Amino acid sequence: MSTYRLDKLFAPRSVAVVGVSPRHGSLGLTFLHNLVEGGFEGALYPVNPHHREIEGRRCYASLDDLPEVPDLVIVSVPPRNVLDVIEDAGRAGVAAAIIATAGLGYGEGSLADKARLAARRHGLRIVGPNCIGVIAPRAKLNASFAVRGAKPGDLALVSQSGAVAAGLVEWAAHRQVGFSAIVSLGDKVDVDFSDCLDFFSSDGGTRAILLYIESIDNARKFMSAARAAARTKPVVVIKAGRHAQGAKAAATHTGALAGSDAVYDAAFRRAGLLRVLDLDQLFAAAETLGRQKPFPGNRLAILTNGGGVGVLAVDRLIDLGGTLATISDETLARLDAILPPTWSHANPVDIIGDADPARYSGALEALLADQENDAVLILNVPTAVTGAAEAAKAVADVVRRDRAKGFRQKPVFAAWIGEDPDSARVFEEVRIPHFSTEADAVRGFLQLVRYREAQNELMETPDSLPHDFAPDAAGAQRIVEGVLAQNRRWLDPLEVNALLRAYDIPTAPVILAKTPEEAARAAQPILAEGGTVAVKILSPDIVHKSDIGGVKLDLTTEEAVRKAAADIFERAARLKPDAAITGVTIQPMIRRTKARELIMGIADDPSFGPVILFGRGGTAVEVINDKALALPPLDLKLADDLIHRTRVSRILKAYRDVPAADERAIALVLVKLAQLAADLPEVRELDINPLLADHTGVIAVDARVAVAPVSAEARKGRGHPRFAVRPYPKEWERVIALRNGREAFVRPVRPEDEEEFRRFFERITPEDLRLRFFAPVRDFSHTFLARLTQLDYARAIAFVAFDRDSGEMMGAVRVHADANHETGEYGILLRSDLKGLGLGWELMKLMIEWARVEGLREIEGQVLRENSTMLDMCRSLGFSIRTDPDDLELRIVTLPIATMDEPAKWAQTA
Repeated sequence: MSTYRLDKLFAPRSVAVVGVSPRHGSLGLTFLHNLVEGGFEGALYPVNPHHREIEGRRCYASLDDLPEVPDLVIVSVPPRNVLDVIEDAGRAGVAAAIIATAGLGYGEGSLADKARLAARRHGLRIVGPNCIGVIAPRAKLNASFAVRGAKPGDLALVSQSGAVAAGLVEWAAHRQVGFSAIVSLGDKVDVDFSDCLDFFSSDGGTRAILLYIESIDNARKFMSAARAAARTKPVVVIKAGRHAQGAKAAATHTGALAGSDAVYDAAFRRAGLLRVLDLDQLFAAAETLGRQKPFPGNRLAILTNGGGVGVLAVDRLIDLGGTLATISDETLARLDAILPPTWSHANPVDIIGDADPARYSGALEALLADQENDAVLILNVPTAVTGAAEAAKAVADVVRRDRAKGFRQKPVFAAWIGEDPDSARVFEEVRIPHFSTEADAVRGFLQLVRYREAQNELMETPDSLPHDFAPDAAGAQRIVEGVLAQNRRWLDPLEVNALLRAYDIPTAPVILAKTPEEAARAAQPILAEGGTVAVKILSPDIVHKSDIGGVKLDLTTEEAVRKAAADIFERAARLKPDAAITGVTIQPMIRRTKARELIMGIADDPSFGPVILFGRGGTAVEVINDKALALPPLDLKLADDLIHRTRVSRILKAYRDVPAADERAIALVLVKLAQLAADLPEVRELDINPLLADHTGVIAVDARVAVAPVSAEARKGRGHPRFAVRPYPKEWERVIALRNGREAFVRPVRPEDEEEFRRFFERITPEDLRLRFFAPVRDFSHTFLARLTQLDYARAIAFVAFDRDSGEMMGAVRVHADANHETGEYGILLRSDLKGLGLGWELMKLMIEWARVEGLREIEGQVLRENSTMLDMCRSLGFSIRTDPDDLELRIVTLPIATMDEPAKWAQTA
């Protein structure tokens, strides 16, 4: 349901507390006290049939007795009574409820589930159960049983744990950090992280979002909301349970390496979230984000009155992957003129322990003016010479003067070692992030750096895939269906080989032999060319072949092959007497003396579905544990990022007499595996180990694949049944005929289309651009184009038309659904020299068809009053047209989708 009615949750006009009692310390009374003490200005209604008055307020017997329908109901009754309260609230038309009560159970048939179903029937939103409530300082709403409220600010905190939420409120109270809202989700039967991300990402009063997560129930919904939110503001997340042993039962190396926390980490990275590891880091993030906006650059200058603490700050900076700034010659000369001769003459700038406020001021002014750094960290160690508060005031005065210049200024961070409340107040007045240790300050600086870098990475344009990559998805599907029809889980090596070849993944050939004599004959052509062979057991019941001695390598003669095969058959019969033995496989030994052994594959996560793994391969992969994960789908940019998050990526480069490995070929295999996962949701585990990589390319030496049916329930809904991130929707590719006899190939936009759009805009007249964007457009920057080409297919689509003969881009239409997936806002633009061919009509029809399939209720757009051509087409397609009340030059065009008859008017030809 996403943001539906959440405005009433965070800014209610009236609140009812059901279950309030006069007993001191009771949950209901605590809620009532907090609402009163927080200054809530709306109507408050205590509800309890056993009392006529509580704390001087009239107490009502039930919700039906209230003089109005409250926007928000707080439920603090025993578990057995919760369902009745929710039913009453839903029937009355209440918008939202906070269920503080614990003990409602979990899963289908529980009290919690029954309350969820009852609420959904009436459109009632639920926070909880088992939560401490909601605090919205701007609305003077403290609908919680936290010890204290929160001051207004621009941080939103969404926590699955009530204790963590309450702890952060306490911490913030002492640090003068404010919040736009604090939400304790509890058991989250309805309102969840995704809903809150959608709400706060569009909330103008929220600048950054903090998440405390224990589990994600709907990965697809979460990823869509998180990706949308992270593109607009910083989202910091802490995930509990990092060391859960979720991969113990995995049958492949890939599955064993893909632990659940690593998958969460991959998901957060893909969404552009900033992950922290503990509450200290979350508090540091709150401190930083509450006072400092993200900034360009990553070079840190350090100013200190203590050399030792300055060195510790440098150590921490380097440990965390930060960059220590250099000092320009001009700044060195300026510092020499104002500092004693014994100053450090380097970064950190040690201004010596007897530094007075004037020395702090002069040094800071010099560093702020230096173009060789991007931010300044100021450290202070208490001394008897100068008080810490006086130094803080000097720093604050410099920062005020610097900010008064009126353009973007460098960020300043402070760490006054030891808690000094007077200094803290000085920094809080100027909104300088301040910390009690140098390590926390460095971490706060780097959190902003990492966030900005993540945003840049999200907006990078990937390389184009080779045009000749056209996988045989139908052939691969036949292989998988054949295995499933035999009720098998594992593909045999012959099937694995065929599957990889269907996706153009280089692999060693595999030959089946059912007897030792067949094995010798199969090996003969390979041996005749000077090669050597490997013989391996082939059995659906023996997954780990080496466990029974079922692998023989480096065989050089037919007799050796015959003997090896006979030995394998004998050992299999003795050690696995119940196993069905198909035969043995013969493969050439792949000799690449300077190749690197890699592992890559597909693992299956219960929450996020298919996950792509890459790392160092070989027999000791779990021991080495050098791996990285990514959620599919992948493009070459994402695949390259996946590779470079591993240690093995360092030896892919050239060293000594070893040429560099072909990293593009490695990345391309990862993209192909991601495509395989998209095309074949039945594939649950795929393990290539080793994949040999050198300067000539890559080859898969050994691979295993496990499959399982996809349930009909999982196939319901839109998009891939198991992907957390919706893949490229190839099913929407079309060829359309135009009025002049030409044809256009229409497909969904891809991230790598950025250059196509740049060339396309060069063919658009300034007047057509003004009609589309309502203002002159002169700068088609990377950021502007990336927002047009990098879409979340779960929320938006853009169809791009290309001339089938020339390949040139002809036009595009896009529609972006709102967070509730009810209304889509569209836009369309055609090349100025291609009007009158019917392309616009065809693109609009396709866009409407997509909205219909996606279940949108209506499409809406804004059109300039003077754009008569677009308005005429909208009328022909059945749009209603009205004047925008906020701008008389704009027309709002609306097309209802859910109520359209078949055949729809828009489906008729022009």
